[in-house]
Amino acid sequence: MVEWCLPQDIDLEGVEFKSMASGSHRIQSDFIYFRKGFCFGLACFANMPVESELERGARMKSVGILSPSYTLLYRYMHFLENQVRHQLEMPGHYSHLEAFYDDKKGVLSAGKGSLTSQQPVHWLPSIHRYMYPEMKITHPAGCMSQFIKFFGEQILILWKFALLRKRILIFSPPPVGVVCYRVYCCCCLANVSLPGIGGTVPESKPFFYVNVADIEMLETEMSYVACTTEKIFEEKHDLYDVYVDNQNVKTHREHLQPLLKINSADKEKYRRLNDQRQMLLYSQEVDEDCSSCEEDLFILFFMEQNNRIFQTLMEVSASQDKTLTADHARGMGLDPQGDRSFLMDLLEVYGIDVMLVIDNPCCT
Repeated sequence: MVEWCLPQDIDLEGVEFKSMASGSHRIQSDFIYFRKGFCFGLACFANMPVESELERGARMKSVGILSPSYTLLYRYMHFLENQVRHQLEMPGHYSHLEAFYDDKKGVLSAGKGSLTSQQPVHWLPSIHRYMYPEMKITHPAGCMSQFIKFFGEQILILWKFALLRKRILIFSPPPVGVVCYRVYCCCCLANVSLPGIGGTVPESKPFFYVNVADIEMLETEMSYVACTTEKIFEEKHDLYDVYVDNQNVKTHREHLQPLLKINSADKEKYRRLNDQRQMLLYSQEVDEDCSSCEEDLFILFFMEQNNRIFQTLMEVSASQDKTLTADHARGMGLDPQGDRSFLMDLLEVYGIDVMLVIDNPCCT
């Protein structure tokens, strides 16, 4: 239950199920990103054994904050970790939280459900290379390197699904904090900075953690990336296009099955990404160059790849014959045969008027 909150009149129905992931009673501590209405939340959870029959031998608390944007929530992670520990040891003492709220609070405009002291929420896959949200990562080894290490070449599969604005649901048992970072990384794969691209396609929204209480909301979404600890979602095929169980990326959509195969162009992109990462690490170690970070490299690598694809497609669509050939595909860093299905879906989703002239391989 919600024990305490400010402002007192805010609608927090169901937030207790978002700020404490299903299955969290089995772990000692965790953090979680989630969405509540028009706001995003970050909560820290902790579990402490106690000699109390009323609490069944364990005291579990979660302390969180809500904001119209998730991009700066990381700044308060350490504060929330300290406060949840404080609430475990001294339940009911909220003076530090009250002082924090008085210092940071936004002003709710009556009846409109938006924060007048904040800028509007901007979703991830937009607009300009310098406008992608800042979300520094507290994971010791870094969010992006862990994402690459965890999925390996399969990040190229996720990249295609993210660029096609598919509904991507990531399942994992608790702890869920690092899985929320995978949601963020997936969204970073779809950035495009060219003007006029993606204006008619649905936004790829990072929903972070979702549970069964979000089913009605997810039924109306055309595109999202989210994570869950509830296995029952796997059976609800109408809620997602792509299901990620640990490192197993799968889809029940027959027309998307070809996108699950790693091709030669994917392997080459993955090799180039790792080469650039190694060069960055070398320059940081030898030259003590701290001006660039792995997050920038990761986001810009895929943004430049996406820009190259859409720049070529727009140039072909503006040409007289509007013919997209195998040479064009190679120039975009794609496999003419292996990425044929991906290209066809891309043209349809983004409404780009070109004629794809890439023959299917001969069968014997």
